[in-house]
Amino acid sequence: MRVGDSSTAGTTEVIAGMVQAAVDGDLFRIETVTPYPEDYEATVKQATEERTAGYKPPLKTKVENMDDYDVVYLGHPIWGMSLPAPIVSFLSEYDFSGKTIIPFCTHAGYGPGQTVSAIRALVPGATVLDGFDIERTEVSNAEEAVSAWLREIGMDV
Repeated sequence: MRVGDSSTAGTTEVIAGMVQAAVDGDLFRIETVTPYPEDYEATVKQATEERTAGYKPPLKTKVENMDDYDVVYLGHPIWGMSLPAPIVSFLSEYDFSGKTIIPFCTHAGYGPGQTVSAIRALVPGATVLDGFDIERTEVSNAEEAVSAWLREIGMDV
């Protein structure tokens, strides 16, 4: 199984590491060819422009053997109450038919918004579970919450 992550602040990466360790999966970082600005306001502006335009940034990283994975844990931050454009790019680059996608996200307190339904719309033919979300201020103490979620969905090993 593949655990994917796209995060500029690193909070999603922390959760991805917990999931990866718990399920004994491979960890894959979703990266764009052109990195996002380090300045928060500049990143927000760029992300808003990309979302408005429906832009899918080209990805620097590629999964060489996606066909080998039946389950993909997809980690992402919430950007402007939406799915980040790099995640849209990632989901558009592969055929997820017959696969199970298990999303998890980090956010600033507003929850996952409509991201799960957005993922479902991008991957027809895949099974997309409801997933897990956590506020970024809770990430450092999330081990038990992640373990409980994995037990709940029957994916703990």
